[in-house]
Amino acid sequence: MMGRVRIDKWLWAARFFKTRSLASHACELGRIQSNRQPAKPSREVHVGDLLHVKTERGDFQVEVLILSEMRGPAAVAQTLYRETEESRQARLKAIEERKSMPEFFDFHDSRPSKRNRRELDRLRGRT
Repeated sequence: MMGRVRIDKWLWAARFFKTRSLASHACELGRIQSNRQPAKPSREVHVGDLLHVKTERGDFQVEVLILSEMRGPAAVAQTLYRETEESRQARLKAIEERKSMPEFFDFHDSRPSKRNRRELDRLRGRT
């Protein structure tokens, strides 16, 4: 077991971020809190710390169980922390809300081709 681990290294090892520099950047942007305090990348993590992590996958509130600087398989990474029940419920609710919202796509990035224009004219009743 280790004595001192930087928060950016731990977040990378726990697979919250793909690279350590992304974890560092998230700390600098204020997306990481340790025990309700904004965390700089060099802040040390201790067992029992409560971290609030905002990523593109959602907001996580986790308790640190094991310290590690080494990135391993996802199954091992998930043993480094325990997500709080409130956090899990809120994240699942947010995912469901996103799924229920209609999505609008812009399929055409450019002008219609000659063929597409003919099809549109046919649909509109023009010959």
